[in-house]
Amino acid sequence: MAKKKTADLFDKLSTSTKVNRPKKTVSYTAEDIEVLEGLQPVRKRPGMYIGGTDESSLHHLAAEVLDNAMDEAVAGYASSIEIYLDTDGSLTITDNGRGIPIEPHPKFKDKSALEVIMTTLHAGGKFSGKVYQTSGGLNGVGVSVVNALSEKLEIKVIRNQKLWAQTYERGIPTTELTQLKSATKKKGTSIKFIPDTEIFGDNNQFSSRRLYELAQSKAYLFRGVKIHWSCGLDQKGNHDIPKEKTFHFPQGLLDFLFLQTENRNLVGSAIFEGQSKIENTDARLEWAICWPVDDTGLVSSYCNTVPTPNGGSHIIGMRSALTKALKSYGELTNKRKVNKITAEDVCDGVIIILSLFIPNPQFQGQTKERLSMPEAARLVESQIKDHFDLFLSSDTNAAEELLEWIIEKAEERKRKKDDRELIRKSPTRKLRLPGKLSDCTNRSHEGTELFIVEGDSAGGSAKQARNRQTQAILPLRGKILNVASATPEKLASNQELKDLVQALGCGSGKDLQIEKLRYERVIIMTDADVDGAHIASLLMTFFYREMPKLVTEGHLYLAVPPLYRLSRGGNIRYAQNEIEREKILTKDFSGNGKVEISRFKGLGEMPPNQLKETTMNPEKRSLIQVILPTLLSIKNEDKEEAKITAQLVEHLMGRKPEKRFNYIQQNAQFVSDVDI
Repeated sequence: MAKKKTADLFDKLSTSTKVNRPKKTVSYTAEDIEVLEGLQPVRKRPGMYIGGTDESSLHHLAAEVLDNAMDEAVAGYASSIEIYLDTDGSLTITDNGRGIPIEPHPKFKDKSALEVIMTTLHAGGKFSGKVYQTSGGLNGVGVSVVNALSEKLEIKVIRNQKLWAQTYERGIPTTELTQLKSATKKKGTSIKFIPDTEIFGDNNQFSSRRLYELAQSKAYLFRGVKIHWSCGLDQKGNHDIPKEKTFHFPQGLLDFLFLQTENRNLVGSAIFEGQSKIENTDARLEWAICWPVDDTGLVSSYCNTVPTPNGGSHIIGMRSALTKALKSYGELTNKRKVNKITAEDVCDGVIIILSLFIPNPQFQGQTKERLSMPEAARLVESQIKDHFDLFLSSDTNAAEELLEWIIEKAEERKRKKDDRELIRKSPTRKLRLPGKLSDCTNRSHEGTELFIVEGDSAGGSAKQARNRQTQAILPLRGKILNVASATPEKLASNQELKDLVQALGCGSGKDLQIEKLRYERVIIMTDADVDGAHIASLLMTFFYREMPKLVTEGHLYLAVPPLYRLSRGGNIRYAQNEIEREKILTKDFSGNGKVEISRFKGLGEMPPNQLKETTMNPEKRSLIQVILPTLLSIKNEDKEEAKITAQLVEHLMGRKPEKRFNYIQQNAQFVSDVDI
């Protein structure tokens, strides 16, 4: 039955609607099936093995050879590695490890074990775990890939004080494995190679800087190794890279951390560092962590000395451990805000240097840029959390400072998130906004402005002059209530103030939540006359009394509209008062010709294009920011100034008229310009 259905399906396909196809056909037979042997797949598709053929992939060849040398060091068989970049562009990496075996291979009796390793993919001593408990090389392709992609490669091995050598070109042996002479050194491997220009192009050459930094980073990762760097190239543009240097860091990752934090202040001046051998396994862990005050972090993670720039399971475990430990400590010390902390708050801006040694690690891809094994995450989390718990409880001062700093970051993150998620809704939706408000269209409060204007006439001009994306308009009817002298009942029942509070969206009085303010700037835009100044004073009093944080955090501004327009021909100027008008007349309108001078009766009488040009366009306008010292300020002079401000508001706007009268009498002598 199944065969009949299949046959029927082929019949339908063969008799289906005809489509136009090219007349020319290409045969596809068994002869078209290619079988790539040996190292041919590597040369055909290098991207599968080293990620591409760019500069980064080129340096991956150096990393593969150096990883093999580091595996010997980590296994305890090598103590010294030499890296030499020659004038011809060749790179030589030498270690004093055991040396690659040169005896005939039991499976390929006509080839030495060395030649099998150099010419066969998936050949090596790191599969069983007997020779290397932990290693960076896993799949037996590293050095054979280097050989395949090298124009020339020469390998020398010292075993039992005998020196053996063999040369290759593009992965193919050009000489037999030959014993050259006796050697004074007891053991070791040296590989010299030049990347193939057929693969990488003429311009892809080793960077002395990248190799130097690679050597340095490897030395940090294993404190028992010395890595000697030398370079014969002319250091054009790299004068800070020495010709020769030996790297040896007895404190390992801690020395690396000191380099990263030189001349930088740390939160709590604390460094959390250590190492741990995981019981009943061959795995071990080293770490060095701190939190710089400048909030500029770095995450450098490694597995078996192989860099994992994309992190992975071990970093996930680290982040989780640090977060859980800090939360636990906060709960023990009754920090109520600790529940706001996330891994983002703890690890954003942190410096983490983490090195994991583990048998049979699993990476994503041959380039090994990310560790992918859940058991590594669990292992790292359990080890780090236990040690970090102990660290926090043993240095409570540093722990308290660190926790407070992270809680502040959590609160700042939440404020920014609320800003991003703030959705501006029309009056017909859930968020109740006053009907007279002409809101802007931006969904975030960043860059937005609310103009508070007097009357519908001024509101109409402002609505036409505004930038609809970022500028909202709220017209108020006449002079608002003086909150300094009004009863709470009057304040609660005043519709104009209700509209204003609704438009701002952050509440008022004891219910004020300034982080919910819907606009970045609140701009009082009133006429340039006495009445306009009075309305501005009433509004500033309201904000001072009911929304003090709106003032102290710098959100309140006064617009500065002009009072006069002066023109002659195409020359147009604006003046904010009589004194400025006379200066403009003298400076810009000297000579013959009549100057037309018009006095604006109010913003409602000003054409929208002129209102935009003079008062609302951010590129041309002037704003006065209303500032106020906070009573919570640390400085004593600011506290005193805040008290004086409170007394002044009470005298001028409060319920007792005699205080205003006394103030006017005392200060009348200082008034030089009165608008009557």
